[in-house]
Amino acid sequence: MSAAAKPTPTTESLLIGDLLPTCAAALKAAEQLAAHATAAVAQLVRGADGSIDGARLEEEQFAAHGLAWLATYVATLKESLHWAERLREEGKLRELETLILQAGFGEYLAQMQGGISMSQVEVCRPADLGITTDAMQAFLVPQVQRLIRDGNTSAVRSRIATLIGDGLSTGDFGALGLDETMGMVREQFRRFGEDKVAPFAHDWHRNDEFIPMQIVGEMAELGVFGLTIPEEYGGHGLGKMAMCVVSEELSRAYIGVGSLGTRAEIAAELILRGGTEEQRKQWLPKLASGEILPTAVFTEPNTGSDLGSLRTRAVKDGDVYKVTGNKTWITHAARTDLMTLLVRTDPNEKGYKGLSMFLAEKPRGDDANPFPAEGMTGGEIKVLGYRGMKEYEIGFDGFAVKAKNLLGQREGQGFKQLMETFESARIQTGARALGVAQCALELGLKYANERVQFGKPIYSFPRVHGKIAWMAVETMLARQLCYFAAREKDQGRRCDLEAGMAKLLAARIAWANADNALQVHGGNGYAEEYPISRVLCDARILNIFEGAAEIQAQVIARRLLETRNG
Repeated sequence: MSAAAKPTPTTESLLIGDLLPTCAAALKAAEQLAAHATAAVAQLVRGADGSIDGARLEEEQFAAHGLAWLATYVATLKESLHWAERLREEGKLRELETLILQAGFGEYLAQMQGGISMSQVEVCRPADLGITTDAMQAFLVPQVQRLIRDGNTSAVRSRIATLIGDGLSTGDFGALGLDETMGMVREQFRRFGEDKVAPFAHDWHRNDEFIPMQIVGEMAELGVFGLTIPEEYGGHGLGKMAMCVVSEELSRAYIGVGSLGTRAEIAAELILRGGTEEQRKQWLPKLASGEILPTAVFTEPNTGSDLGSLRTRAVKDGDVYKVTGNKTWITHAARTDLMTLLVRTDPNEKGYKGLSMFLAEKPRGDDANPFPAEGMTGGEIKVLGYRGMKEYEIGFDGFAVKAKNLLGQREGQGFKQLMETFESARIQTGARALGVAQCALELGLKYANERVQFGKPIYSFPRVHGKIAWMAVETMLARQLCYFAAREKDQGRRCDLEAGMAKLLAARIAWANADNALQVHGGNGYAEEYPISRVLCDARILNIFEGAAEIQAQVIARRLLETRNG
């Protein structure tokens, strides 16, 4: 029996009767609350012509971003309920999954009533969203009140903690809702991560070393780099759901390994969607096999999310383009062979229209000589975490790119081509965040069971096992939203809203889990020798890359408001 498996209230006293219908009614009330908030915020940001006014949207950024978080909570509850309903239909809905759903609904509904934390210092209250007293009263139907009161109690968290107490040995933190094929994929990559990555990841981090090429080669053999590339181009032809599952499991072992696949995913998506058939045939098989390792070269020193301000220039000179300018925060830049390079080809177009995307070839470098290419220099940016691929700044001074490597053989399409990859990139970032969140949960659980204080494992104390139980709940909730976005993408449906929400929420959860797991470790968690210290550093970047949380919330809010206006 695990340390937390002490006497707890019976299941009957914890579970809300007819939970799924209760959650369904509460979800309907939450959707109506979100619709009311959307109308109120739209009123704040609408211009004289009835459309969204950019200046007003900026002035009302707090309310707009609060709306994004409220809508994300509602979407998360919706997909979590669907998850539980599917499990029930399959006869797989057990006590653990039922309590996870109940606790998740109880907590998120309570935050909708009292305030949603957008960050550690920013809580968006209903009044900030223009939610009236009448609208709040309409939201507080009996089912919502019941879930707020009884859904996420200390006793419920204790029971969840008891049920997941043996999760480290069994890997059972709740049924994920995967089909048989995805379950097999998950198991394969879980074994790889546990055997080949996790035992060594902390040394790679502490020594600031590259992930060994042997690991990269084994990942290539497992098909990581060609996972979603169509079979006709040498890939496996699997969907974004597979990408999601694989990314989570690899990132659970080490985020650097999980992120290696991101480079190939971005490059492949760009080439598939924006490249010529000749470019697809030339590059995709090499990406799929791992013969070529790519990197994404977009960000510049004075531009982060504001890609329309990019200044790096490419000027055509015969059968090549000469590139001049500076790039920064380029992941895995030295040890790669191909750059997806976003530059300005039309200096007269100051915004997005003047940008073009290139498939720029380069020789591989190493620590001693990271960029052994004419017209290209650069150096490493030392970072707190996310170290296994390393970050770089790059300078271009007449660096030559073959003209035939202009993506799609059309100038001025670069930003549009990049935008078409955002759904997949954000789904995968959400999945990486889930892996980090799961890793933090497991590290916290393991330590809490091993650490004895006052004559018993600290997992016995409610403030300890309650933290870990909530990690399990929220990780599962975010997982279902991420899976939903992946399934929508695989069905060919627009999912930029859901993908953005999944990334926004999962990144926050990864950081919260890592922070709380370190707290469970106490002073030992602050020591470099403990892996949780690395996981905390790794988790922090997830709220920044692939769109900082604030930018992500802005994008979500604009979509919500435009949809309503439209």
